[in-house]
Amino acid sequence: MADQDLSNDLVGQGYQLVGKHSAVKLCYWSRESLARGRDCYKGRFYGIESHRCLQMSPAIDSCNLHCRFCWRNQGWENDETMVEYDDPEALLDRSVEAQRRILSGFKGDPDVRLDRWDEAQTPRHIAISLTGEPTLYPKLNRFLELCHERGITTFLVTNGTNPDALRALDPLPTQLYVSVTAPNAEVFRRLTLPAQEDAWERLLESLSIVRELPTRRVVRHTLVKGWNLGWVGAYAELDQIARPDFIEPKGYVYMGKSRHRLGRDQEPTHKEVSEFAHRLATKTGYLYLDESPDSKVALLGRSSEGRFLPGRTPEVTPLPVVEALAGI
Repeated sequence: MADQDLSNDLVGQGYQLVGKHSAVKLCYWSRESLARGRDCYKGRFYGIESHRCLQMSPAIDSCNLHCRFCWRNQGWENDETMVEYDDPEALLDRSVEAQRRILSGFKGDPDVRLDRWDEAQTPRHIAISLTGEPTLYPKLNRFLELCHERGITTFLVTNGTNPDALRALDPLPTQLYVSVTAPNAEVFRRLTLPAQEDAWERLLESLSIVRELPTRRVVRHTLVKGWNLGWVGAYAELDQIARPDFIEPKGYVYMGKSRHRLGRDQEPTHKEVSEFAHRLATKTGYLYLDESPDSKVALLGRSSEGRFLPGRTPEVTPLPVVEALAGI
């Protein structure tokens, strides 16, 4: 860890530091899944079991964007370049160990089902996001390979400004997310505060690369009221470059460190997110497949088939057609 203050801050917020540059943190929805059987929207949309999902980052002190809406720590501004990287095998083993340490206190909770707690000891899915830009970890390919060898599916979330890393991905993650958080270069510059002058051009390049990748692909739009909510036509044009399998319009949430940069009035309602998503579906020709009001997120897809990971098809009540068309 290049920044001791950042390390202390992360530990104080419940992160388990792993090695030199990685961390694990239990998600709110993992607790909900253990105690109440409620999964996050990734469960409803794709079949992920939240109590068996490990949320981690292999690059907690490395990011080239400083997004105003980011609820995570941003302590990497003056860090020196990391020259020694953790071994992927050790990183995966230690991440699972860290998850088990976090979960240990839940075993005696009367609200937690013991069978679900037992299942949680063996993660079935890893969300590679959390904080920092994960594609800046140069041993990411081997880490993905190890996950898949152990039967663990992977969702990799990238800000899209590292196109060379996307070209080099081998193997590909089970599902690749690219965050498109602005409709144009000017909004992108003001909202994400990129370290590189050509970050927007890098993002456009990544969208073209993503179009050809043979894996499940998602474009996510994090929507901040008064900043980037709107411009439906411009977002649709960007989505058509990538032609992802799914699009997730998701509302900004006023929480964490973002409260130092934005106000509560910049948090959109689910209704506003849903209306945006319906208009975007019309512009792109995608279907409005589902939504999760608890997380203020909607799911658009090129097809109503194939949204769940293989072998994971939870009971989901489909949206009525009349509801799916409302607001267009």
